[in-house]
Order: sequence, then structure tokens, then C-alpha cells
Amino acid sequence: MSDAAGPKALPIRVLAAKVGLDGHDRGIKVIARALRDAGMEVIYSGLFRTPEELARTAVDEDVDVVAISILSGAHNALIPQVLEKLRALGAGDVPVVVGGTIPSEDAEHLVGLGVRRVFPPGSDLGEIVRYVRSVARSRAPV
Repeated sequence: MSDAAGPKALPIRVLAAKVGLDGHDRGIKVIARALRDAGMEVIYSGLFRTPEELARTAVDEDVDVVAISILSGAHNALIPQVLEKLRALGAGDVPVVVGGTIPSEDAEHLVGLGVRRVFPPGSDLGEIVRYVRSVARSRAPV
């Protein structure tokens, strides 16, 4: 449906996700709220999700970005699996951003595998919102 001003843009849809046995969810909830307050639709995965569950949810929910918080130290094992599962489901074009306690050398490695950006603890919420907005897959207006 469009009006005199043109078609209405669809909001950016973000999967805010926790993967593995990491039970610390305060950070991802803060990110989810900031993204929501910026006008995005946020789907929260809940805790203890497998890479398969995250990829399937990303596809089922037709998200534009996957934002993963990981503080368990298992980022080098789990994040590549998420990327692989997204590719296997035909969603390899969905940008993945990661936040958490990830050493800079590991962050570089993850970016080399296809993660768009790694945000360390204390990252500015406005910067995260702007970045997510800048990498979100484009959605056809209605």
C-alpha cells in the first residue's frame, strides 16, 4: 500500500541472539532495546540456542541482520557454525554482527570468516544502531 508520499519502508528486522551455553543475557537485552527504540523489529532468541536454531530462526523470521552476543569464550567454535548454517539455508547474505568478550585477534578471525563487525564490551549503543542500520539487507517497500 502506498500513499502520496510513496511506498512505506519496512522496518529493519534483527534477530538478537544468544548461542551456546552462555547464560549472560543482560548485554543482548540492552542491545535489543536500543535497536527497538531506534524503530527496528527485534526478535530475541532466548538463551542456550544452537547454531542450527539461530540460522533457522533467522530464515523463518526473514531477518535483515543477526546480532549475536557471546561471552562464554566459545566464539571461535560457535560463530563459524552459525555462518555455515546460514549459508546452508540460503541466507548467507544476512549480515552477522557479534558482541562480547572477544580478543582482538579472534575478532579479526571472525571478520575474515564473514562476520561484519565485532563490538567489544562498552561499545556505544548509538554506534551499534547506526552500524546495524547501515548493513541491514534492503527490504522492498510496501
